[in-house]
Amino acid sequence: MSQITIQCRLVASESTRQQLWKLMAEKNTPLINELLLNVPQHQDFETWRQKGKHPTGIVKELCQPLKTDPRFISQPARFYASAIATVNYIYFSWLALMKRLQYKLEGKTRWLEMLRSDEQLVEASGVTLDSLRIKANEILAQLSPQSALVEAKEKKGNTVKKTRKSQNSDNNRSLSATLFQAYRDTEDILTRCAISYLLKNGCKVSDKEEDPEKFAQRHRKIEIQIERLREQLEARIPKGRDLTDTKWLDTLFVATHQVPNNQAQFISWQDSLLRQSSSVPFPIAYETNEDMTWFKNHQGRICVKFNGLSEHTFEVYCDQRYLHWFQRFLEDQQIKHESKNQHSSSLFTLRSGRITWFQEEGKRVRGSAAAAVPWNIHRLSLYCCVDTRLWTDEGTGLVRQEKAEEIAKTITKTKEKGDLNEKQLAHIKRKNSTLARISNPFPRPSKPLHKGQSHVLVGVSLGLEKPATVAVVDATTGKVLIYRSIKQLLGNNYKLLNRQQKQKHSLSHKRQIAQTLAAPNQFGESELGQYVDRLLASEIVAIAQTYSAGSIVLPKLSDMREQVQSEIQAKAEQKSDLIEVQQKYAKEYRVSVHQWSYGRLISSVQSQAAKAGIVIESAIQPIRGSPHQKAKELVIAAYHSRQKT
Repeated sequence: MSQITIQCRLVASESTRQQLWKLMAEKNTPLINELLLNVPQHQDFETWRQKGKHPTGIVKELCQPLKTDPRFISQPARFYASAIATVNYIYFSWLALMKRLQYKLEGKTRWLEMLRSDEQLVEASGVTLDSLRIKANEILAQLSPQSALVEAKEKKGNTVKKTRKSQNSDNNRSLSATLFQAYRDTEDILTRCAISYLLKNGCKVSDKEEDPEKFAQRHRKIEIQIERLREQLEARIPKGRDLTDTKWLDTLFVATHQVPNNQAQFISWQDSLLRQSSSVPFPIAYETNEDMTWFKNHQGRICVKFNGLSEHTFEVYCDQRYLHWFQRFLEDQQIKHESKNQHSSSLFTLRSGRITWFQEEGKRVRGSAAAAVPWNIHRLSLYCCVDTRLWTDEGTGLVRQEKAEEIAKTITKTKEKGDLNEKQLAHIKRKNSTLARISNPFPRPSKPLHKGQSHVLVGVSLGLEKPATVAVVDATTGKVLIYRSIKQLLGNNYKLLNRQQKQKHSLSHKRQIAQTLAAPNQFGESELGQYVDRLLASEIVAIAQTYSAGSIVLPKLSDMREQVQSEIQAKAEQKSDLIEVQQKYAKEYRVSVHQWSYGRLISSVQSQAAKAGIVIESAIQPIRGSPHQKAKELVIAAYHSRQKT
C-alpha cells in the first residue's frame, strides 16, 4: 500500500467544539448504535454470517427510515453517510473475522480427529506398527516417487546430495495438502491410519518410538486452540459505544440485587462491569477529499472547513514532520481553483479524512465546573489518509497511468453495450472530462522511484524473545544474502529495547499493586516503544534499499497470538496439574520474554516502506524454527504465493 495516515490537532472556539460534540455524541453515535443493533435482526443475517460478508446497501436501507426519527434528525448529510460507512466497516470486519475463526475451528477439529497416537492407530487399523509404516511408505511412493527413491538410497548408504531446506519445506506443504485430500477421499481404515501417521510425523516415516508425553502435550495444545476458537465464536455482536454508561449502571443494579444463576452469568456480569467503555463518540468520516476546504487565516496558520460544518473554522496544529503534507493539501486546492477546475481532484495528495475526539487519560480539570464538560476535556483530532506516490512527479505519473487505464476500460465496456441511453452517454462524457483533467498534472518535485529486483525480498520474522529478525533472500536460488538480528538492527540504540522492557515490568508491577488496593490502574506508557519501532522500520527499509529488494515480506498476525498462547498454556500444563501453578508459570514465562506491539511495528514498517515506494507482501510465519529460518521461510512462502497468483 502506498497510503499512510497522518494526524493533526484541530483547534476551534468553545461554541464550535460544543456543537460538534453534541452532534457526534447525542445524534451520530446513537444512530450508529441503533444501526449496529438492527443489522443482526435482519432475516438474512445468518446467511451473511456464513458467507463472511453482508450486502453493502443493506445498511443504507436500514438508515433511511431513521433519518426522520426524532432521536437522529438535524444532522448534516455527511454525518448520515459517515454513520453508514462506519457500520459497514464494523460488520465487514466482524463477519470476516467470524468466517475466518469458523474456518480455523473446522480445520483444527478435523485435525484433532485425525491426530492419534501410534497405539491408537495400530488398534484402529488392526495391523502392527511395522505394517502401518510399510503402508505409509507405499502412499509416499504413490504421491512422491522421487522422494521415496531418495529415501531408499539414503537407507542403503548411498551418498545423496542434500536439497535445500526451503525446497523441502515447500514440498512438505504441498505433500501435506495432498495427504489431507487423500484422507478425505478414501474410506479405507488402513489407508486413513497410514495417512494420519504420515501427517503427524511431518510427511515422513519415523523409525523412532513415539514419546507418549510429547504426543499428549501436542494433543492438548490442539484442544486448547479449539476451546479458545469456540469462545471467540461465541462473542457477542458489536454493540457500539455507551457514552451515558446506562448499560453499566443497569448491570450494576442487577448484580447488586440478584444472585447469578450460574458461573457463565456471573462472568458475563463481571466482564460488563470491568470493561472500560469508550467515553468519546464515533468519528466522522469524510471519504472524499473535496469535503474539506483548506485555507490560511490572517495569522498565516493553515485552517480547514468541512462540508456540513461550513460555518465553523478549525485551525491545524501538527508535528513539524507532518506540516509539509498539510501545506500540500492547501497548494493542491489553490492550484485547482486558480486553473478554474482544469485539474482533477483525483490527483490530490489527500485522499480522505476523519474527525475524532481523542480521549485525554488522567487529565485533571481545574477551575470552574464549566471546564469539566466533555468538549473541554477531550481533544479534537483530524486523521488524514494520503497517497505517498502523489508527492512526487514520478509517482503521480504512475497514478495517472493507472487511473487512465481504468477510465478507458469503463468507457469501452459502456460503449460495448450499444444503444446507450442519456444517462450512459452523460456517464461517458464525465469520464472523458475526467480523463482530460488527469492529463493536466499538478506541479510536483522530482524524485527517482525505487527500482527493486522482484526476486530479492526482505523477510521480517517476529517473535517473543526476539521482536524482529531480518533476512534478505534471493528467492530464485534460495540463497540468503544477509541476516540481521534485533541487536544488529538497532545498533547503539539496542539499550533502548531493554529500557522499554524495564518500563513495562515497572508499570506491570504498579498496576498489580493498584489492583490489589482497588485503586485506579490505568498508567500511561511512554512513547519509547513507538520510537524503537520507527528505528527498526527505518533500518529495515534502508536494508531493502541497499540490496535493491523488490518487496518486504511481513508475517500475518491473524493467528500468532493464538499460537503463542496455546504453546505457553500447553507448556504450563506439563509443569503441574494445579491451575495456580500453571498460571504462575505462564506469567513468569511471559515476563521473561519481550512484550512487544507487533501490530504497531508492522504499521511503522508499512509507513516507511510506502514513503520509499517499496511493496509490502505478507505470508504466514512458520511456528517452528529459529528466527532466521522463519524470516527466510516467510520470503520463500511469499515468492511461491506470488508465482501461483
